[in-house]
Amino acid sequence: MGLFGRLVVILLLTVAVEFSASTLLYERASELSLQEDQAHRLAEHLEVSRKLLESRPSTQRMQIAEELGTDRYSIGWTETKPGSRTFAPPLASMQRQIIGWEPKLARTGLRLDLPAIANGSTVSGVLQLGDGSWMTFQMRGLTGGWQLSVGRVLRALIPAFLLLLFSALLIRSTLQPLRKLIHAAGQVGLGWREPLPETGTAEIKSLIHAFNEMHVRIHQLIESRTQALAAVSHDLRTPLARLQLRLDAIGDPRIGAELRNEIKEMNEMIGSLLTFLGGDSDPEKPVLVDLAVVAATLIDDAADRGEDARYVGPDHLETRLRVSAVRRAISNLIENALHYGGQARVRLEVSADDYVRLTVEDDGPGIPNDRLEEVLRPFFRLDESRARNTNGFGLGLAIVVGVVEAEGGTLTLSNRPEGGLSVTIRLPIVR
Repeated sequence: MGLFGRLVVILLLTVAVEFSASTLLYERASELSLQEDQAHRLAEHLEVSRKLLESRPSTQRMQIAEELGTDRYSIGWTETKPGSRTFAPPLASMQRQIIGWEPKLARTGLRLDLPAIANGSTVSGVLQLGDGSWMTFQMRGLTGGWQLSVGRVLRALIPAFLLLLFSALLIRSTLQPLRKLIHAAGQVGLGWREPLPETGTAEIKSLIHAFNEMHVRIHQLIESRTQALAAVSHDLRTPLARLQLRLDAIGDPRIGAELRNEIKEMNEMIGSLLTFLGGDSDPEKPVLVDLAVVAATLIDDAADRGEDARYVGPDHLETRLRVSAVRRAISNLIENALHYGGQARVRLEVSADDYVRLTVEDDGPGIPNDRLEEVLRPFFRLDESRARNTNGFGLGLAIVVGVVEAEGGTLTLSNRPEGGLSVTIRLPIVR
């Protein structure tokens, strides 16, 4: 059965049960009865009032009807039959009680019902006089009757609430495969490859089947792309390696040094491109690692090369993450700070909400505020002329963004008031 058909069945079932409950309440109301003394008094009052009204001319009946009223009884008169309340249940049992005391009332078309609104237990009705006019009446303060109270309204609503809950559970069960599909869609490209069970309605099964096929195609594309990148990497790095070996044959040391720098830059560009394009297929799993040691080690390595690099933070801070990817991301930020700012300061701290904040700062020129978001895009370069002091393809920050998002964190760029750029990574601490 399709999703639409199943929802229609749920609604039909809800309506059918509600209708059955309402009918039961309606029939229950028709079986209400009065105490014998109340039925006797009401029957006598109706018979006396009927005879008095029939014995008076029509011009006096309205006044007589008002005079017949008491605190518990109200009498009215009208020449035309009052409109009936379509959904008011007839009180058949009460009618039989009253007619049993006053059989003459059986010939008057007596009808009793429950008022739509009443204070306490109230019964109203009509009967026809001999000349075709109608007498209306109402009796208040009955005991053992049908109380129109808050409690009764709530009891009448219980079936509706139960049906609502039951329908919600059925709809929730029907939509459960969709929720699983939504969750699975969020895992595409993050290492999850298990096919989603094809359950649910016909439409949902078809949707899940199409999703599974799409999922397979996506991973096939990723794998083929990775294989192609590996082949390209080998084909490009092989001639670079041969060039590296032939540099010793160059007699001019200055030219040799320049060529070595060019080869190094080309290798770095190939590495960053492979890292960015092959990130989705990274099989690395999160492990417990000391993030403080990772950051401090990268700073020490830079300092050993003679760079102006400093680390400020705790000696140890353990959390669970993909250590190689995070190390590569922090290294990219440090190298950017050294390249553009001449120095790098890494600060590590734990926030009150159990998140770790890693900030890399420099004293460089910073980035124009209107371009802080643009530099996070792949292949974006502030220096569009590709000056010689701008290395790489512009993938450094894009790689960092991918790594941070995979760890469930966020990356923020801002210009420091005193000059320079501040890059903050916020990661959840998973112990």
